[in-house]
Amino acid sequence: MKLYSEYYVSQNSERFVNKIWCLDNSFGESQIENKLVLPNGCFNLAIVSGNAIEVHTSKKKYELNPGIYFCSQMTNKVLVNIEPKTKVIIIQLHAWTLSMFPKYDLSNFTDSILKIHSNELPFKVEIQSDIQTLLNTINFYFDALANSNQNVIERICEIIKNEEEISVSEISKTLKTSQRLLQIKFKAATGLTIKKYIQILKFRKSVDQMVHADLEKMSLTEVALYNKYFDQSHFIKKFKDVTKTTPKMFNPDLYFLSQKR
Repeated sequence: MKLYSEYYVSQNSERFVNKIWCLDNSFGESQIENKLVLPNGCFNLAIVSGNAIEVHTSKKKYELNPGIYFCSQMTNKVLVNIEPKTKVIIIQLHAWTLSMFPKYDLSNFTDSILKIHSNELPFKVEIQSDIQTLLNTINFYFDALANSNQNVIERICEIIKNEEEISVSEISKTLKTSQRLLQIKFKAATGLTIKKYIQILKFRKSVDQMVHADLEKMSLTEVALYNKYFDQSHFIKKFKDVTKTTPKMFNPDLYFLSQKR
């Protein structure tokens, strides 16, 4: 059984759900220790079964016993310890997905985890759900929303995806809305400023490129410039801010990183 695996939702559901990923130590006899997860601009809904998983964010240590947990946007690396006989299935939601439920104000909710009850979710999730059942549930719910209009949070994220170096001022002109109003709405929906969200996306794109590219043929300077950092020094500084190590000392085997699709 693989410790880390990924599963993908239907094309329609991908508008709202990036993927489902699984950390499976359900057959393990020992604890999986000191694994790391990097921020990626998404929310995570974690379903823990078995014993427990310990999560250290930049703010607090969490003991996640069997149950369902809502994980906020992370701005720094997260350390994970997984007890034996424990499985965690994680639904990774795009940054704009929660803005479909405007009653939630996440302005001050980052690097944090909250236990929730299954009846608080718009779709039915059981703690013992298997991957295929969960995929069917997710696809059924989000496929029905595929033709809904984009709200302002999704439009902001789409603009950033298409033009990573865009400023808040340029986004506000495109959407014909004041910068202040955009910032307030975005932070309430995601917990992040627009600028911080852009920085996180740029950082993850750089890490994925480092991991999947042949760095013997591609220098750190090339990675930095390709991802719109000023220079190699700027890239290294931003990299250390999140990982506490340099790109050259970065060991991908310590991390749960996205598989190349």
